Amino acid sequence: MTGIESPKVTIVGAGAVGSATAYAMLIRGAARDVVLYDINAARVRAEALDLAHGAMFTGSGSVIGSSDIAATAGSHVIVVTAGAAQKPGQTRLELVETNARIFATMIPQLVEASPDAIVIVVTNPCDVLTMLAVERTGMDPARLFASGCVLDTSRLRWMLAERAGVAESSVHALIVGEHGDTEFPLWSSASIGPVPLLEWTRGGERVFASGDLDDIAREVRTAAYTIIEGKGATNYAIGLASTRIAEAVLRDENAILPVSTVLTGYLGIDGVAMSVPCLVGRAGATPVREMQFSDRELEQLRASAETLTRTADAARETM
Repeated sequence: MTGIESPKVTIVGAGAVGSATAYAMLIRGAARDVVLYDINAARVRAEALDLAHGAMFTGSGSVIGSSDIAATAGSHVIVVTAGAAQKPGQTRLELVETNARIFATMIPQLVEASPDAIVIVVTNPCDVLTMLAVERTGMDPARLFASGCVLDTSRLRWMLAERAGVAESSVHALIVGEHGDTEFPLWSSASIGPVPLLEWTRGGERVFASGDLDDIAREVRTAAYTIIEGKGATNYAIGLASTRIAEAVLRDENAILPVSTVLTGYLGIDGVAMSVPCLVGRAGATPVREMQFSDRELEQLRASAETLTRTADAARETM
């Protein structure tokens, strides 16, 4: 594994998510140079200036804000957060028409400026937008993928850790499928350390019962709606999640993360971008084909794929 020297990361969109991602990149020291790009020149320069004023406290590289796409040239990773934001009560899939039109022109321009970059789509609905972007650019799906269920997985592990009384790092569980209402946990492989989830005890009592699992999955699935209703947007956690994915690429970690890439021949699924465990490194994201799904999980995965296919088909008709 060989990391990139003096990595350059472009974050597209200076809204709540883009600015939080830039902040996370700087405080984690993920990149030597961070470019925040947005067509709103005043906003993007102000956000970058605010971040740059904290450079003394981060010890990391430079940050600039620009409305000129030329500033993004030569990026190693591009994180795309630009697009219409999700409103209270609105599903991620309802955003597709507006954001698909934005992506139709923006993604090809970014790829032209940085042809060797890995592109990570965060804008919702990230799965469908990734499918459309791969079709329009002809890029290798391994090199243009979405953040998918990485944040949802973090939410799940946090909830399970709170109940189990352990560190989040000791929880092994994944959310897969659509980043949205048809996502689901892989309960069949979930564990606390080496202990299967349903066998974990605390004070001599089992912490989880099979009847609890649907409620936990629902709470994870609707977490974003709760946050959006309360403060208008989710931004801090997705900024950290996006940065974690970028780090795996820049450091060539070959980390296993549930990102969303267009699948080919994966358990009978073709041409659909959705989250499954993937090996993420300098070459991009490659699905882990050895992953075992229960019969029920396989049904859920295929149902999620059908939902995404219908939405993508409808979006294509509007473009």
